[in-house]
Amino acid sequence: MDSTRGTEGRNDQPAGQAPRQPSFPQAEMAPGDEAPPGTPSTGENLCPQCGGTGRLGASACPNCLGTGKVIVGIGGA
Repeated sequence: MDSTRGTEGRNDQPAGQAPRQPSFPQAEMAPGDEAPPGTPSTGENLCPQCGGTGRLGASACPNCLGTGKVIVGIGGA
């Protein structure tokens, strides 16, 4: 028996409920960030690509988006 027959246009969500979305705004992350700002057990560090200047040559550093800082994990076990 074909169990997909007649299911076109249907979804697997309970009736009347929208797909779940985060209830808080997501912090913007730079490509060099390991986690969003404010994440427990993380902190700011100097960007390893630009050395904290925020610049690579005449352009903004693509790793830290020109801030000179990246978010990294600290501590750890």
